[in-house]
Amino acid sequence: MNELKGKTALVTGGSRNIGRAIALALAEGGANVAVNARTSAAEAEGVAREIAASGGKAVVVLGDVTNERDASRIMKETVEAFGGLDILVNNAAMRHESPLAELDLAQWRATMNSILDSAYICARAALPYLRQSQSAAIVNIGGLTGRTGAKNRAHVAAAKAGIEGMSRALALELASDGITVNCVVPGLVETQRGGSSAGPAAHHEGRNFLFGKRTPPGDVASMVRHLCGPHSRFITGQSIHVNGGAFFGG
Repeated sequence: MNELKGKTALVTGGSRNIGRAIALALAEGGANVAVNARTSAAEAEGVAREIAASGGKAVVVLGDVTNERDASRIMKETVEAFGGLDILVNNAAMRHESPLAELDLAQWRATMNSILDSAYICARAALPYLRQSQSAAIVNIGGLTGRTGAKNRAHVAAAKAGIEGMSRALALELASDGITVNCVVPGLVETQRGGSSAGPAAHHEGRNFLFGKRTPPGDVASMVRHLCGPHSRFITGQSIHVNGGAFFGG
């Protein structure tokens, strides 16, 4: 299928795990893909090579999406490479764990900046280009703990809940521009994390996974691809859970 042929997508945090899976899925759908990473240039280049090897087109756009200047440049470079921008996937995030007593204000703000501020900054920077598209879509990546809460993740849960609220607000605001805005909410995903996102995933202890395993990144990516396609133009303002039955929610 090439339902995204002629479209251009930017995936923030697209060098590994869910972001990588999303970039590959959108390319499989026919989209040109800009793979963003802050510092993981080699990994981002690897994703771009995978896309090229499958017959797709991709560029790497390095930069810090929590920085307004970088975000503006990233959008400009994407448009210069492919002639436009139709799809924005806000996936970049920091997800470390910390009990409240040890969670200082700097950590709180860094997490909010990484997850929530970056989505706002990128949506705002992309807006002039998305308005020129005939079928633009923004997909924000949420998190299960934004609905369920989680010990040692007050900062992450708050930021992810904020992503859902922002998605609904932007869906209302941007409908007149023909831009859909949705939030895909993964549960515990089969990923390898390091650095600031590393953690023992204790927040998922006791969670009921009906299929007996974590969510494959490809399942999350497939939902993102669907929401960016021509058969989802009447879906907006929604939070769609992909979690193997770990949580039933609207």
